[in-house]
This record gives sequence, C-alpha cells and structure tokens, in this order.
Amino acid sequence: MTAATGVSLFVAVPAAVLGAACMGLASAAQARATKEVETGKPLDLTLFRRLVGRPLWLIGIAATVLGLVLQLVALAYGPLLLVQPLLVTSLMFAGFLSARLERRRPDRVMSFGGLLCVAGLAAFLVVARPSGNGDVLLTGSALLPLGIALAALTLIGLGFAAYSRSGSLRVLGLAVATGVLYGLTAGLMKVVAGQFRAGIDEPFKHWTLYIVCVVGPLGFLLSQNTFQQGRFLTPALAVITALDPLVGVAIGLSWMGESANGTPLALFGEALGGLVIVIGIAMLSTRASHLSVDQPGESAEHTEAERPGSDPDDGYGLAGSTC
Repeated sequence: MTAATGVSLFVAVPAAVLGAACMGLASAAQARATKEVETGKPLDLTLFRRLVGRPLWLIGIAATVLGLVLQLVALAYGPLLLVQPLLVTSLMFAGFLSARLERRRPDRVMSFGGLLCVAGLAAFLVVARPSGNGDVLLTGSALLPLGIALAALTLIGLGFAAYSRSGSLRVLGLAVATGVLYGLTAGLMKVVAGQFRAGIDEPFKHWTLYIVCVVGPLGFLLSQNTFQQGRFLTPALAVITALDPLVGVAIGLSWMGESANGTPLALFGEALGGLVIVIGIAMLSTRASHLSVDQPGESAEHTEAERPGSDPDDGYGLAGSTC
C-alpha cells in the first residue's frame, strides 16, 4: 500500500464510521418523531409537513446532513467497496440510540440479529479486498443492465408498499425501495465528490448532481414513511442498511471500474457473507413479529403504547425498537 493510499484510508475510514454514527442517530430520532404525528397511508407525501417543527425530527435532519457530509468526505478519499460496507455500522448505532430514547434495555435477540448483519458485510469486505478508486461513470449502454435492475427492484418495492394488504410486506417494500435509492445516491455522490475535487463549479456541469438532488430526497421521504408505517426500528433498518452498501458495491463494480477478488474461493466467501446478512435480517423480522404479538401482555417498561392506525402485522416496522 502506497503512502498516498494510506493517507486516503486514514481519512476515508474514520469519516465513514462517524458518518454511520450520525446516520444511526438520525434514524433513531426520526423514527421516534414519526410516531408523534398522525399515521397516514404508505407513500404519504404530506408527512414532511406534519413533521416540520418536531424537535427530534430536526435533530435527525441535522444528523443526516452531517452524516452525508462525512459520507461525501469518505467517498472522496476511499473506494465505494470500502466506504459503503462501513456505513452498515449505522444499524448498531441506531439500535443502541433507539433503546436509549425509549429508556429500555436492548433486546438480545434483535441485537444479535443486527450484529449478524454487520458481521456479514464485514466478512464480505475482507474477502472481496476492494481495490480501485474510480469516480467517473461509464457511459452509454454499459449503464443499462444495472440501471434496469435497480429501477425494477425499486418499482417492485413501491408496488408492495402501495398495494399489499400485509403490514410487514408494505414496510419491507418501503425498506427495499429506500435501500436501493440510498445506494444509488451514494454511488452518484462518489462521482460528485470527484467532480468537486476537480473544481468547485465542476459538478454543476454534469447531470449526476441533479439526479442526486432528486433521488436523495425521494429516498429520504420513503425512509420517513418506512419509519412511521412500522413498529420496530432494527428489522427494516437492517434491510435498508444492507441494500445501501450492496447497491453501492454493485455501482462501483459495474459503473466505475472498481474491482474485487473474483477467485472461486473468494466468491464463495462473499456469498457466505451475504447469507449471514440474510440470516440476520430473517432473525430480526421473526423476533419483531414475535414481539408484536406478545406486546399487549408485556409491561409498560418494555413496550410501546399502541398508537391509532398501527398494523399488528408489521414485523418489519421501525419505531419503538427493542434492539
């Protein structure tokens, strides 16, 4: 590793971890704030209007902005394949902070499920051995395969959110769409960060900045709807924080010329890391569903008050986390 690479990682890694901490705080605060307003329908476009002025939500906004700045710094100095997996640690920060906001102890099973998600992505990172630090998108038809796949996954998620009668599927759909849009935003922010390094006015000459200005807020709106529609924080946030870096990794490999270890043994290890993530998410969702059923008989110290408009079948929900 060269001296220049060492300096870049010295900046990128702390910035990514601190950014993840800010994002964790933002998720916990925003999830709590969405429960203080009337519950609307999935994909509610008026939710922002009801949230404006809520102190916790404003704290979440400030933490989001700081987290995005730190993420931008990390992406400016490190490859997507390094920065994006580190951002999944926001899941652990969010779980701990949500428990503090709710003044209860973390639930051990959900904490372990969250830890599995983080461990799976960490294993993926170690085995993949990311290299390259591209910040220029490929052009033309090279963008189409992944672009079509991401668009289809987003539309499927939104379809579940809009039309499913199952509360858990609605929240899962919102979480999937949010994770994809967050990962796409991160990938494009990597390009914007490189353009800023070339000149302060350079990003305004390219379409990527304007796409970020549309996709980023849309992802944020979906995340707020996800927070309100569900009940527990960790399960759906696990879906979002897993999809976000995985989409970022896909963008780095497909659109920016970054590379990863592609030997058969490495591919097996990377697939194993992905399996661990899936197991962690499944454990979280199962535990959340179990707690949702048992909740009416639990003590006030360990439960969230029932709120009007809540759906008992929302195992992927967010607020009131016991993680």
